[in-house]
Amino acid sequence: MSRYPFLPIALVTCLFACKCAQAAAISYYVTDLGTLGGASSRAYGLNNAGQVVGYAYTAGNAAWHAFLYNGAAMTDLGTLGGMYSTAYGINDSGQVVGSAYTAIGAEHAFFLSGSTMSDLGTFGGTRSYATDINASGQVVGYAYTTDGAIQHAFRYNGSTMTDLGTLGGTSSYAYGNNDSGQIVGYVRRSNGTTYGFIHSSWGRIDLSTLGGSQSSANDINNSGQVVGWARTTGNAATHAFLYSGSTMTDLGTLGGTESSATDINAGGQIVGYSKTSGNAATHAFLYSGSTMTDLNTLIDPLAGWTLIDAQNINDAGQIVGYGNHNGMSHAFLLTPVPEPGTGSLFVAAVLAFGGLAWVRKKR
Repeated sequence: MSRYPFLPIALVTCLFACKCAQAAAISYYVTDLGTLGGASSRAYGLNNAGQVVGYAYTAGNAAWHAFLYNGAAMTDLGTLGGMYSTAYGINDSGQVVGSAYTAIGAEHAFFLSGSTMSDLGTFGGTRSYATDINASGQVVGYAYTTDGAIQHAFRYNGSTMTDLGTLGGTSSYAYGNNDSGQIVGYVRRSNGTTYGFIHSSWGRIDLSTLGGSQSSANDINNSGQVVGWARTTGNAATHAFLYSGSTMTDLGTLGGTESSATDINAGGQIVGYSKTSGNAATHAFLYSGSTMTDLNTLIDPLAGWTLIDAQNINDAGQIVGYGNHNGMSHAFLLTPVPEPGTGSLFVAAVLAFGGLAWVRKKR
């Protein structure tokens, strides 16, 4: 018989306390959304019910189709008669927007409600893209004009695609909108420079840069906070930004020279992607408070994932994007891990300390 019969108990309680601490360090569960039978997939949109949209390759990798992930399975949303489609946004009513190929090889913006995919058309060109949809079903995006060389931002209100024009430049692109109808995107000038904008019924705000010659606004929340990317002084780097009030804040990078913020939720949490130190790799990030964190440090390192790009975050803190999972490029859904109660950690610590103290006393 062991001289220290309670030593195993003490060790177990110590291990339990360590496991609790380790669990506290893992902030997200990772769900592999799979594919539609092919090799890869990417997730772009997410609503507050946890429904995810994006695109995935079909069997044999012959084509890629827009998908809807509803918590358990990936559903193929089809196309407009062609081989390819991609979904970019979904609202809390489950309405989906994106782009899909037609039978003649054109690529058109679509609006899907229920099981019906509607072709939104173009402004005379062969391509258009629906990029976002708000709670009331207002859709934004951009479409090619008759000559096929110029793009105009648009708003779709359920029956009509409204041309927003070039918004002061030579081309315009709308990427996001909020429930107040504010639209964000970017405008291209004749000299090749770009600038982000906020467009609404009461006018347009042209955003600045971080000292360089280009910027783009990617999303806006209901508080009017805008995120995107902008060139720094001398165009030496491209950094993610937060525009709030009238101030553009540089969010920095994960050590490299490039980052971009893709989405912001109601709580001001921001996601995107950034080059790591030495520009060796691209990793997904979460910016919360005043800190940019590599999302790869917030998941189980044994899960087999490298998270490359975070595209959307909902108000519950769930995040979607894509990364490499055991060598395959797949869409992911991150779900926050509930923080363990302080009571359970305290009990674990007391048991561990008490067990070790008892053994030490017996010795």
